[in-house]
Amino acid sequence: MKKKIIAAIIAVIAFIGISQSMFVLEQGEYAIVKQFGEVVAIHDEPGMKMKVPFIQSVNTLPNKVLVYDLPISEVITKDKQTMVADSFAMWRISDPIKFISSLNGSITTATGRIEYLVYNAMKNEISSRTQEEVVSDRTGELARDITDTAKPNFAQYGIELLSVETKHLDLPYDNKESVYKRMIAERNNISATYAAEGEKEATIITNEAAKEAAVLLAEAKAQAEQLRAEGEAEYMRILSDAYNNSSKAEFYEFVRSLEAAEKSLAQNGNVLILNQDSPLVDIFYNK
Repeated sequence: MKKKIIAAIIAVIAFIGISQSMFVLEQGEYAIVKQFGEVVAIHDEPGMKMKVPFIQSVNTLPNKVLVYDLPISEVITKDKQTMVADSFAMWRISDPIKFISSLNGSITTATGRIEYLVYNAMKNEISSRTQEEVVSDRTGELARDITDTAKPNFAQYGIELLSVETKHLDLPYDNKESVYKRMIAERNNISATYAAEGEKEATIITNEAAKEAAVLLAEAKAQAEQLRAEGEAEYMRILSDAYNNSSKAEFYEFVRSLEAAEKSLAQNGNVLILNQDSPLVDIFYNK
């Protein structure tokens, strides 16, 4: 009986020892193994792990991307205007040893440090921009600059700041209307300037087109006059050639006399008054 009791006690002790020497690390966790308060091992791969029972203890820290929602705060722009910022930070523990030694492994202490450093970076970046520049930012440049400014300050804590994103960055409620009116007036001024420049450019183009058209018209008229002069010269040459030939000269004299008679009849009805020396007399009376 004693042997059975001793065996049972040994089995219980062995079971407890084995259970105390093994632990399971879940996905997305760091396992921090400590011995007499000192970190002796860090595990970041999930699975079954071993430790010295009763001597070593295990704590876990998150090994994944964490999100901290920063408190809504007011910031001042370069032109001394107040804006309300509502943003969040994405971060992770990159060096558990530094995280434990500098922040005592506390997530609460870490988020307090994130809040302070990110707010300072946001304040510095927004204070270097005018209110209009902040409001009109649509490319995410402001968020990237805030992240780049704050990121180097976290290495000493074993923290990697991944990004700072803005959920809401707006004017205080009582300032919105006046600011929007001013921005609308400025946009209208810019629009008027563009319109004036466009009208000026249109006038220049119209004047240049009119000038070019006048030059082309003058050249066309000059060419027409030249062609007309050449045509008349050709006509006179043909007429001269015709009159140099006696048979052709009589025919042209006959045609011209008929044309003159036609014009006279058109003016005087059916009455044709001829001078006895007129060539038409020869035609009609065969003189």
